[in-house]
Amino acid sequence: MISLIFFCIYTHGNTQETRLSTEKNTIVEEYSIKWVHQFPSVKKYNNPVPKNWLLTLLLGKKNTYRVTKPMAIIATDSSTFSILDQGSNTIFNVKNEHFKIPKILRKNKNSFPSLIDFCRLPTNGILFTDSRLNKIYHMNEKQKILTIFNDSILLEQPTGIAYSEVSNEIWVVETKAHKISILNEKGNLIKTIGKRGTKLREFNFPTSIWIDKLGNAYVIDTMNFRVQVFDRNGKIISVFGEIGNATGYFARPKGIATDSHGNIYISDALFHTVQIFDISGNFLYQFGKQGRGQGEFWIPSGIYIDDKDFIYVADSYNSRIQIFQLIKK
Repeated sequence: MISLIFFCIYTHGNTQETRLSTEKNTIVEEYSIKWVHQFPSVKKYNNPVPKNWLLTLLLGKKNTYRVTKPMAIIATDSSTFSILDQGSNTIFNVKNEHFKIPKILRKNKNSFPSLIDFCRLPTNGILFTDSRLNKIYHMNEKQKILTIFNDSILLEQPTGIAYSEVSNEIWVVETKAHKISILNEKGNLIKTIGKRGTKLREFNFPTSIWIDKLGNAYVIDTMNFRVQVFDRNGKIISVFGEIGNATGYFARPKGIATDSHGNIYISDALFHTVQIFDISGNFLYQFGKQGRGQGEFWIPSGIYIDDKDFIYVADSYNSRIQIFQLIKK
């Protein structure tokens, strides 16, 4: 007997409701994507100008750092996460609504003109990319060290970066070179995937990447308007997507992540929404629309999903991070 799975979606308040039904055992499971909170908080977001702004101006003090154009997120839980902010050219560590810039970055005299993405290493280090400097940087907060990750390797516009817990490899998207470079933990090049083109394992200005717990890599092949999914060895698992202006198509796909059920979440900057697909590329549902309210986006970019299915969206031009959760009712 064929098991039929279908999704329907309806809206109630700030919650997008999704129902999953299987005819095989007549068990109905309901899921909802619930808006949890945002950073900065709603109160601070609606009142962004500090009370002492005039005194700050008169005394000639530097403006307080704030989230301006978030591009990517790494999260431990919904109250503890890091933000890579391209507008402020730095990384913010957030805990319980308070945030700070790592000391090593505050003291660093270098400028990072085009921060794009970052990932965490098992040694508590962080790797981040700068597409204009064509470098990957390694930051170790405990040792207070910031270095270029293998200065001898030549990269062409590195953007997306992800670490595989399965193979202990770092996968780096080189947008200008239309390929993926795979490095070991020392930064040495192991192999590459791709060249410019439209065939399988070829790319046209790829950008974002996500690696799941099984070591599968999901790559946004931006100007081919599709997603390519690879296994840990670089073999194709799935390819889906095409350009269009309707639900289930892509206009400007940006960030990508997967939940604990293996569903694929893709933020689209021109649709101002997050679309969800299964591994075969079948459209399941979406949430968000253009706006400044809760659950609304303006050119969203990076997306991250933690082990408890909290969903973090870098709402870039709204200068905030919005946090949702996939909940089984």
